[in-house]
Amino acid sequence: MSRTPALRIDRAAVRWSAPEDERADRPLLVLLHGYGSNEHDLIGLAPHLPQEPVLASLRAPIAEAGGHAWFSHANFDDDGPTSEYADAAARAVLAWLDEQTDAPSVGLLGFSQGGAMVLQLMRSDPARFAYGVQLSGYVVASGSPDEELARIRPPVFWGRGTADTVIEPSSVARTAVWLPEHTNADIRVYDGLAHAISPEELVDVAAFIRSRM
Repeated sequence: MSRTPALRIDRAAVRWSAPEDERADRPLLVLLHGYGSNEHDLIGLAPHLPQEPVLASLRAPIAEAGGHAWFSHANFDDDGPTSEYADAAARAVLAWLDEQTDAPSVGLLGFSQGGAMVLQLMRSDPARFAYGVQLSGYVVASGSPDEELARIRPPVFWGRGTADTVIEPSSVARTAVWLPEHTNADIRVYDGLAHAISPEELVDVAAFIRSRM
């Protein structure tokens, strides 16, 4: 029997950038916040991103650290979160996506733990997503070969700062190897940036997303 919990996305907590009657036939961009945050966080990026996609900012399903988490720090080992717990969170997001009206395309944008979720979702369903943006994030350690993802090689933007002391160096090193092997990676490193998103980075992210429209 699996030790992982059955997680779900709270549909009532989703923050949308447009009312329901204005979402038809528009690309969807799913926003995934970082550890201990909530659905109100990344929706604030909306004015800085292309206006064509509808943004949907989700609340992670685990209450923790004064906010919400995609996977609990209680389930971390020396390499960070174990893949079974990251997979449980990915299944919750995919189930929520299954309930949505079909969009012409779906993109992902996540920060920190939400950035790890971007890559975990792309591993879970490689053909489903048009692109991914992971900011100050990492790839979860796993024994999976991710062969289908490596075959498709979806475009992924990875932005991180040289002054980020939150993400473990081992996780950064693992991601730096894994990402070019499995995706069409656009890797940007911002000098002096801590565990945050800078205006310069947002300009690059907007250009990346716009090129995928």
